[in-house]
Amino acid sequence: MEPESRYDRSMTGSLERAMRRAESLSPEEQDALAAQIMDSLDDEEAWTGRFREDSGILQSLAEEAMDEHRRGETRPLDELTG
Repeated sequence: MEPESRYDRSMTGSLERAMRRAESLSPEEQDALAAQIMDSLDDEEAWTGRFREDSGILQSLAEEAMDEHRRGETRPLDELTG
């Protein structure tokens, strides 16, 4: 049985488990993890803002990626991760 939540009920189970694990870290490690999370959220907000400001940017990025692929400048993802 899972311990009772200390966090807001809108938090997913996965995030809640991660937060419980983070509680066992040292204060310095918790601060480092918090900084990483905040940086990631800030990056996500920045990308969302860019796409909202310029709806054509995603199309432009897609066209650029396809051009690179046609020129043979890309590799299959499994080559990079395998």
